[in-house]
Amino acid sequence: MKSLAIGMGTYNALIWRTLIAVIFAVILMTFKPFKWPNKEALRVHIIRGSVTSVMAFTFFWGLARTPIAEAIAISFIAPLIALYLSAILLGETIERKAIFASILGLGGVGIIIAAKIQGEFSNDAGWGIAAILFSATLYAWNLVLQRQQALVANPIEIATFQNSIVSMILLLFAPWFLEVPDTKFAPELIGAAFCGVISSMFISWGYARAQAQALVPLEYSIFIWACLFGWIYFNESVTITTLLGTLLIVSGCLIATWQRKPPQEPPKEPHHPIPNID
Repeated sequence: MKSLAIGMGTYNALIWRTLIAVIFAVILMTFKPFKWPNKEALRVHIIRGSVTSVMAFTFFWGLARTPIAEAIAISFIAPLIALYLSAILLGETIERKAIFASILGLGGVGIIIAAKIQGEFSNDAGWGIAAILFSATLYAWNLVLQRQQALVANPIEIATFQNSIVSMILLLFAPWFLEVPDTKFAPELIGAAFCGVISSMFISWGYARAQAQALVPLEYSIFIWACLFGWIYFNESVTITTLLGTLLIVSGCLIATWQRKPPQEPPKEPHHPIPNID
């Protein structure tokens, strides 16, 4: 998506990827009987689709102007906000280890950002960072919404409605911004759409089976992949401070997801009835 946003503009990269994703999702729906969602599920679909459309556009617009690892690092403010939103909106109890894990992860992000801001930023990069920060705030809400959505709909339905609603919202701006893409972008658009649908389904499946506070810290692991792909595809270097920050982030993930085994009850003594000797 970073490559597409640079090559064809953020709006066109996002709208064409989303339209292709709708086709993928509809094909998947043919393998399962479709039932129109109830009023509550449809309401959550519309809210999350609306939030996602703005969140995705601002993130990819910023991503085109900043290194991938840096963009992901800045966006890590979202999981911490989401932990507390999950308590407010979902009524979940925030455990101490989840709070500690998030703070530890954000500490790693802080180290990375502190090293970055010592350098000079261009105006374009500065606006990119601002866009990612705004996107991260919406992403915190999105993390809670996807938990609510996963409880009322199946993964294929979620992928279909989310991409459809985002497409409809983006198409409102088509008269001013839509352009037919060059065929050279087709492989990347199809790949981005496929990854978007599949990842959305996996995330929905996971959020239907665990509380948001347990899954949100796993968002920190994205940074590892951001470093790897930024280096491979865009020759973005990974510094010592980046590695140190990543270590703290991964530590936070491990702490947050560590599950203690419930204590086992001691085996009961076999009960032998007293024989009747009469």
